[in-house]
Amino acid sequence: MGRRQIDSEPTRWVSLILLLMGVFSCSLVYMFMSVILRPNQDNKFSPISEAESLVQTDGGCCRGIDQFELWGAAVKWGSDFKFNSSTECCDACKAMCSGKGGPCLCDSWVFCGNPEACGSKFGDCWLKKQKDPLAPDRQQAGDNTIWTSGLIFGKGEGIVKMKTQHGTLHIKLLPECAPHSVMYILELLTMRHCAGCQFYRAEGRGHSWDSKGNHFKSASFGPPFALIQGTLEAEGVAFKKIPTEECPLIQRGSVAWIDSGPEFFISLANHEEWKNAYTVFGYVLPEDMEIAEKVATLPTIPDVWNNINVSVLEKPVSFSFSRVNKGPK
Repeated sequence: MGRRQIDSEPTRWVSLILLLMGVFSCSLVYMFMSVILRPNQDNKFSPISEAESLVQTDGGCCRGIDQFELWGAAVKWGSDFKFNSSTECCDACKAMCSGKGGPCLCDSWVFCGNPEACGSKFGDCWLKKQKDPLAPDRQQAGDNTIWTSGLIFGKGEGIVKMKTQHGTLHIKLLPECAPHSVMYILELLTMRHCAGCQFYRAEGRGHSWDSKGNHFKSASFGPPFALIQGTLEAEGVAFKKIPTEECPLIQRGSVAWIDSGPEFFISLANHEEWKNAYTVFGYVLPEDMEIAEKVATLPTIPDVWNNINVSVLEKPVSFSFSRVNKGPK
């Protein structure tokens, strides 16, 4: 006769109760640890400015200037450090200046990429550190120079001040994307005054773009065109037409050339409709865009340029360039 299982029933219920208690206890522990370890949502924003974040995610933008040699203290010797292209050399420098918790160990690079002219130096990639990134040590330039060189500005580096009577715009320069343009700005930086540099056109966002630069659906794309426009042709400095460099989509804060310069503009809105038409050589830091917006509200006179209605400032706004003074570390 089979044995009845009455004796095992209490044991089964005890086991089930213990199992449920264990699951409940684990759940409480998990919930508690989740609260303790969860990142503080109020501190989720990085101290890096929006503009600098854009630079750090530029998608491989890494350009240099041909027939141009930069000097500086070597951190990688080219004879022992070779690549197949200037872009790879530039990327190697950029990797040493990632801004991920450490100092920028490389801010300039020099590459020899012409097999015939370089000879045994072909592929040499010199990574260097400048004493002053805004005044790099230039060795030589011209047809007889076999080197290609470029600059890298890390977090907090390569920011210049555009000073106007209405406030100061801090601009992050982009040498990896527009090296010729940035070299010209660095030349202006050596001048005490930028005589002739001025804004002469100013148009607000109107009813077409919001305060973040986003375009309202079904709204026109101008006029007004949400920009302030001016010239960077300074007295005493010979301006040479800037070759076309990196032309990303224009975003709020973009600083870009019109054609090959010296006319330029600062965009107050995102202009995807302009496609990839303009060389961008810098970004106004977001906290200073209110200064650009202020210039756009100054009194203007209507005018027509090439059948386009524009707004010209009654009084042009002059500006100068200067360095950002670094505080004690």
